[in-house]
Amino acid sequence: MPKMKTRKGFAKRIRVTKTGKLMRASAWKSHLLEHKSKKRKRNYAKKQPVAQADRKEVRRALGI
Repeated sequence: MPKMKTRKGFAKRIRVTKTGKLMRASAWKSHLLEHKSKKRKRNYAKKQPVAQADRKEVRRALGI
């Protein structure tokens, strides 16, 4: 049986922690930032865990 191919779009956007959690970047931080507060922009910079509903699909796409 051939090897499973990793979906590279997912691989570029998702990081796996040592404990196996899937982390993603926050949305809403690319433009129109002047009216957003510093606190809000700072929080967008942090990584977010992938939603429970999406984890199975993302793991399969990454070949984990």
